[in-house]
Amino acid sequence: MGVELLFLLLPVAALSGWLLGRRDIRDGGRQFFHLSSDYFKGLNFLLNEQPDKAIEVFIHMLEVDSDTVDTHFAVGNLFRRRGEVDRAIRIHQNLIARPTLSREQRDQALYELGTDYMRAGLLDRAENLFQELVTENTTYRPHALRQLLDIYQQEKEWHKAIAAGQRLQGMGHDGINPIIAQFFCEQAEQALMLGERNEALRLVRRALVEDRNCIRATLLEGRIELEAGAQKSAIRIFRRVEQQDPAYLPEVLAPLQDAFIQLGRPADMIAYLREILARHGGISVMLTLAELIRQQQGEKEAAIFVVNHMRGHPSIRGMERLIDLKLHGSEGQAREDLLVLKDLTDKLLESKPIYCCGHCGYSGKTLSWQCPSCKQWNTTKPIHGIEGE
Repeated sequence: MGVELLFLLLPVAALSGWLLGRRDIRDGGRQFFHLSSDYFKGLNFLLNEQPDKAIEVFIHMLEVDSDTVDTHFAVGNLFRRRGEVDRAIRIHQNLIARPTLSREQRDQALYELGTDYMRAGLLDRAENLFQELVTENTTYRPHALRQLLDIYQQEKEWHKAIAAGQRLQGMGHDGINPIIAQFFCEQAEQALMLGERNEALRLVRRALVEDRNCIRATLLEGRIELEAGAQKSAIRIFRRVEQQDPAYLPEVLAPLQDAFIQLGRPADMIAYLREILARHGGISVMLTLAELIRQQQGEKEAAIFVVNHMRGHPSIRGMERLIDLKLHGSEGQAREDLLVLKDLTDKLLESKPIYCCGHCGYSGKTLSWQCPSCKQWNTTKPIHGIEGE
């Protein structure tokens, strides 16, 4: 750490000496000896791997004036990026305390200090500073709103997140609508946990107003209708997913099948799945259809269907299902061979993720509407290919 910090502080030391040299020239060189002794004291601390003492010397030398404000910002931001948040906070607090700052410089110092507090996990302090920047309608207002949006998401204060998002929306910021829709969905999930079905339905429909292609809102709306016994309405809602984003069709298959079966219409589900398979493909669609064929016509017909599909669309999940179907009618050595293959495919699938974030590449076995890694919304989808869909 000592060597890294040495390289960080050497430019600061050089800049300190240059600025002080300029000031000495303006002052006729009257302070040259005194200032140089401080400067060399700081360098001595650096070279002796005493970075804390060196920091104090150089920051003390860089008095806040029109020549050094930008230097303070640069040094503070460098420390924050390195994880030296306490030092960044000290520098930015020192800036704010100076009465000579212009309005723009003070706003920047408030914003940087708020960012320091966020990095340190002091969200309440950060929120207060960003709220001040938003209330005063400064040039940092949109940046502060973005930070507030991040804070409210971390604290799961979805009503505040919606309000901040709508303010950004009113300022003409593109791409915020799908995120606001997710906030409404979060509120709808909370309402469902409390048994407030009508409130959840209202919130879901607010989400769809913000983003008519919100898959999560559609799934929630269909689930609410299905649990209320409105199967026909649920079917109509679930079928909407194909137009919104067919990549999410695997998420709708199980509840859609429940709705058709509750209505006593499994044949309609089979017909719908054949249409979907022809238009979009997908191993989940094929497997659901194969299971319905097995229930209606038996293992042999289901196995024939799977084999025919696998010829053009090979997949590990399809192979696993085919092995299961073949096991029912096998015995002796053939059965033992199939069990070995089944064990192999089971192990392969056990270690493979099902979903992947298109923004950062994070993968896992559960669908997260907000990526756990990069915190982006609407970026995680089912994986496609021989090991996925």
